[in-house]
Amino acid sequence: MAQDHVALVEIDLAGELMIAAATSPEDRLSPDRIDEVLDVDADRGGRGTAAEAGPGSAAAERP
Repeated sequence: MAQDHVALVEIDLAGELMIAAATSPEDRLSPDRIDEVLDVDADRGGRGTAAEAGPGSAAAERP
């Protein structure tokens, strides 16, 4: 059941990135914009929504 939750969070994050990329006037999203879309809190060094996906997820492993 936990894997289902992780998959759903990753799908949601991927969807958010696709929407942001599709609506962006630039060719690529900047790292800051990606962090904003994924709700990464750079000040704390942690992740908001991405942390829910867990350490083994693609979202959590994004450079």
